Amino acid sequence: MLAGGMALLAGTGVAWAGDNGNLTLQLLDRVNTLEQETRDMRGQIDQLTNQVQQQNAAMSKQIEDMNFAMQHGHGGTGGAGLAAPVAADTAAPVAAAPAAKRSADDLLKAGNDALMQQDYAAAQTDAQQVLSGPRSPRQVDAQYLLAQSLAGQKQYRQSALAYYDAYNRAPHGARAPSALLGVAATLVALNDRASACQALDKLASEFPEPAPRIKSAEQVYRKRAKCSS
Repeated sequence: MLAGGMALLAGTGVAWAGDNGNLTLQLLDRVNTLEQETRDMRGQIDQLTNQVQQQNAAMSKQIEDMNFAMQHGHGGTGGAGLAAPVAADTAAPVAAAPAAKRSADDLLKAGNDALMQQDYAAAQTDAQQVLSGPRSPRQVDAQYLLAQSLAGQKQYRQSALAYYDAYNRAPHGARAPSALLGVAATLVALNDRASACQALDKLASEFPEPAPRIKSAEQVYRKRAKCSS
């Protein structure tokens, strides 16, 4: 299912078995297009940033004009008769100011809270917002959250791809062992036992001393997939 060297078990030299060739094609296509998607998102972000800067400049100009009118307008300076109208005029833009945009940390916290509450759709939305934002190390966590939310919705094929992306973004990072385990788990759910065993073999090869919970789960999925070792 997953071809050696260019797919999930890149570098192992082992060809992945299985009848489900569609997942192999999707994995390869996902890897090939990942960088292009990142560049496209970067261009969109830059365009939105320019728009925000222009809007901020226009707002600053309006505030300066209103301050000037308050001090010099209508033939007086700080007159009592002008105090109430000026206060009313300046209150409008403050009330209309948009709410502060949530940071990546805020989105990830909300997404993980939603995941714990089994609100998988909300978790998916929060993860995708982080992934569509500026590139940062937190996008690995967002990719892993996306994979979990898809698995929760039983979208196992998409979840396998998302788990692989999480591993591929940081193959030596803290999320990598859990991501490979997630790939194996979704492949077991898809009844692709041979590919699941290959994923577990890669996990054991690259991370011979994983955290106890990872090792325990690995053994569980080896039994479910009926791996030879």
